[in-house]
Amino acid sequence: MHENVEVRGNSIRISFRYQGERCREPIPGDPTPANLENAARLVGLIRHEIAAGTFSYARHFPNSSKVKTNTFGHFIDLWLNIKRNEMAPSGLRVYEGRAELHIRPKWGHLQADQIDHLDLQEWVQVELMPKLHNKTVNEIIGLVRQIFRLYRMRNRMAHDPTEGLRVRVPDRDDPDPFDRREIDAILSLNTEREQERNLAQFMIWAGPRVSEAISLAWEDVVDLDKGIVRFQRSQVRGHYKVTKTRRSVREVKLLRPAREALQAQAKFTEELDAVTVDIKDRDNKTTRRRQLRFVFHNSTTKAAHTSSDMLLKGWWRPHLKAAGVRFRGPNNCRHTFASQLLTTGAVPLEWIADQMGHTSTDMIRKHYGKWINDDGPDMVGILEHALKL
Repeated sequence: MHENVEVRGNSIRISFRYQGERCREPIPGDPTPANLENAARLVGLIRHEIAAGTFSYARHFPNSSKVKTNTFGHFIDLWLNIKRNEMAPSGLRVYEGRAELHIRPKWGHLQADQIDHLDLQEWVQVELMPKLHNKTVNEIIGLVRQIFRLYRMRNRMAHDPTEGLRVRVPDRDDPDPFDRREIDAILSLNTEREQERNLAQFMIWAGPRVSEAISLAWEDVVDLDKGIVRFQRSQVRGHYKVTKTRRSVREVKLLRPAREALQAQAKFTEELDAVTVDIKDRDNKTTRRRQLRFVFHNSTTKAAHTSSDMLLKGWWRPHLKAAGVRFRGPNNCRHTFASQLLTTGAVPLEWIADQMGHTSTDMIRKHYGKWINDDGPDMVGILEHALKL
């Protein structure tokens, strides 16, 4: 009898090695000499196809459990389940959306080992590129690559069809901060929503992320008179969590305008009753319940802001339009804070990075900060004086 053909009771089973794993599959028919000979020929054919790179498990064994667990959709499910334990809800929603909208409809039903690099290239160039931004396409490719990495953990000899698959993205936009004229226009415009204006002033002159500002509580205010606060959580779409990294937890002393905004806000919310919120830890699993009195409230709902999107649509956009200021999102307040400090020419980058919760000054230079000529000192005059010109 052929070494890779065995009789098990009244049935026949063949074995072969595929992608570094020993596979065993039953063959229909009784163990007659003719059927055993056919089984041996099938083993030879499978070996030949494996060597030639044309073997299809699903074609030979459509009912095999290996076929059902070898679909790309199966590995999408495994990958998403892993991500549910690793990611915050806001980030997971983005991954799930891209997997269900773009990846699963195209590849989910196919056997993972049958997905080819050229097929992926055609999908990217013909289907994704015409309707999506390059950055989004690159992010989708990155997710497909992660799923294939998971697949290869089970099939170590499998190739990665995403290797070399990438799309060029345009250079990152330069920071676009508000200048002093725009800041004055934003903060001096009369508005019935004084709490939102206090929030804007606080963000411009303290530099927190929007998610950190709207989740700031009076319990985080170390000293109101001196303007010392502790940033230690964020809020995205109604979900509270600790800051992304330990470094982002920071205690800062506020500049005078930010301190005054906080003091002006005290009359609105400092004496309100605390509310109960669940705060997710960095493991995205552990949740701690806290009683907090949030500093900045929505003037319309009389409750803490539920998301930066609601702030954007409900007040920020129409306020900027009324102030005659070119629109940029509320996250631009963080860019403005960094840029105003940089423009003085007197503040060490390390101090700015520390205030903003970064370990590296590179992020301040490349992503947040921009020298604003109109707001900066007369550098030519300073140099002429220093050089005695």
